[in-house]
Amino acid sequence: LFRSGSFRCCRSPSVGGVMGGVCSNGCFAAFASPDPRIKQLQACKKELAEFIDSMNCHPILVRLAWHDSGTYDQRISDFPDRGGANGAIRFDPEMNFGANAGLAKARSFLEKFAEKYPLVSWADLIQLASATAIECAGGPAIDMKYGRVAVNLPTLCVGSSSREGFSANAGLPDAKPPFGCGATTAAEHLRNVFTKKMGFNDQEIVALSGAHTIGRAFKERSGTCPFGFGEAAASKYTKSQCIVRKDGQKGCGMVGGAAWTKNWLTFDNSYFSRYKEAAQDDNLLWFPTDAALHTDPDFKPFFELYAQDQEAFFRDYAKAHKKLSELGSTFEPPAGIKI
Repeated sequence: LFRSGSFRCCRSPSVGGVMGGVCSNGCFAAFASPDPRIKQLQACKKELAEFIDSMNCHPILVRLAWHDSGTYDQRISDFPDRGGANGAIRFDPEMNFGANAGLAKARSFLEKFAEKYPLVSWADLIQLASATAIECAGGPAIDMKYGRVAVNLPTLCVGSSSREGFSANAGLPDAKPPFGCGATTAAEHLRNVFTKKMGFNDQEIVALSGAHTIGRAFKERSGTCPFGFGEAAASKYTKSQCIVRKDGQKGCGMVGGAAWTKNWLTFDNSYFSRYKEAAQDDNLLWFPTDAALHTDPDFKPFFELYAQDQEAFFRDYAKAHKKLSELGSTFEPPAGIKI
């Protein structure tokens, strides 16, 4: 880690102290060298955007980052036991959680970036890829900060059954009952995961759920839908000739599965504004945890707001995504770095 004068003025004891912004041993705080990670993060983001655009892999990179952050438990104070955005998902103890089925592919996508940009920690790389994917899909630019410390050993991963009140997957959310937290309703489950464990309020839960405007589920991964890999097993909206990108060009990455929206590589508010289509179309997804957002009386006002106002959704989503991306993280320097 970088503990040089690029972060702070040196504080060596000296005669005369500090005057005019200059340490007595000659350190000019105002002219400190820029953190060398900044250039690597900037270059990495540019290359990630090009890769995401060519591979149409936006959703799986978002899911990887969310599931890294999603182990966070606000009831645990110590790092890395508290989980969160620390890069531990790249190690098998977490990657092998049932909820993480299929995410080894996303890890493999990022391995070449980790090798090329060694000053970018795995914890930062995973979150950088996610934020870049949202932006590339037409979503908001997120005010991210970097400098996350990544765990460096598989033994530092959190255990699947380590979260009080959750049976497995370190408390990651379920789409359908039976819910691993024992909740009897989908709304209760969402609040057990996102509020009790992770510290989000109702508005943030609804905003984050809007990320389902991109992405799919697969029979071979979550098992939550009947649609699987390949053209023959695809829904009518996830076949190779479907137009789903924000620029109207062909391309959908791996064919198959089922999505919540028809344009599932475009980040917009259609998850909210066209939910009735999803609820009535067997070729689209609409799980109990989705339905809870427009039926629960406390979630519903935010759902309706985002259906009517995409700008409000983008604003609130960007804030909630940023918060999610920092859960459990230890930053060096503590204030993080911006790019």
